[in-house]
Amino acid sequence: MKATKMYEAGDKMIDLIRDNYNTLQSLSAFGIPLGFGDKTVEETCAQNNVDSTTFLAVVNLSINGVTSHDPDKLSVPTLLHYLEACHTYYLEYQLPSVRRELSESINAQDGIGRLILDVYDTYAREIRRHMNYEERMLFPYVERLMRGETSTSYCIDDFAKHHAEADKSLKELKQLIIKYLPSDIAGSHRLTSALYLIYNNEEWLANHQTVEDSIFVPLIRKLEQRLKSERLTNAISAFTGTEEILPESITDREKDVIVALVQGMSNKEIAEHLFISVNTVITHRKNIARKLQIHSPAGLTIYAIVNGLVNIDALKK
Repeated sequence: MKATKMYEAGDKMIDLIRDNYNTLQSLSAFGIPLGFGDKTVEETCAQNNVDSTTFLAVVNLSINGVTSHDPDKLSVPTLLHYLEACHTYYLEYQLPSVRRELSESINAQDGIGRLILDVYDTYAREIRRHMNYEERMLFPYVERLMRGETSTSYCIDDFAKHHAEADKSLKELKQLIIKYLPSDIAGSHRLTSALYLIYNNEEWLANHQTVEDSIFVPLIRKLEQRLKSERLTNAISAFTGTEEILPESITDREKDVIVALVQGMSNKEIAEHLFISVNTVITHRKNIARKLQIHSPAGLTIYAIVNGLVNIDALKK
């Protein structure tokens, strides 16, 4: 059994195409023109401003059905551009080409022939609706993520849940043509060509969905998680950021009051501990809350720990 070859950045681009001509479609979608001579994958990608790691992840998945890519090294912009170009190729070239080949090889006046075209037109509407949804909802969402914008109303899992097979009509169409559409010898060559295009389209679409499910969705999910983590970190930093003005805005006596409060003392206990009146304690507490904009015991505890007023290990005892 022949071992699976995983292509690498140092391999020649021409070798990828020799091994699998379907790589040509990937080249076009990535915006890589022909005429690259004997350049390697890395050289060719660099020349065309394409991330080679992302290119190889897609190519290895398309050729071998598996990929060993590191999600942290993939480029979201490169992959998004690839998927958008795939949509353009399929909607503007593949769908019309198959329709044209079918209509020229089938007698539309014949009842069965007309129904065959109806089945294809139904499929074309279905696939356009599916891809238009991605262009209207998914791709703009990913662009916002790349700008650092998050959303509470949409996420990549919403897309993944409804990413059903879009090629069921193609499978049905093949069976109908093969089983029930008679043709004379003269017209059989044209019909065979149309059928071949349908098989090719089915394979292309299956690969496209695999790239979305196996590479794109996990990559965007990881981006979502990173942005949420950054947002949480920023929120915590904003909450604790006032510690920088502690020496100027919080007096030593107010520090003592904060420590006492964190230790769980009541106003009366603080007054006795610091040899001040209860009214003075209350005044200090109001000033602390106003200066720090912190009103809860938990908030003051966090503030005291972050600013070194108390030791977190001492509080656990």
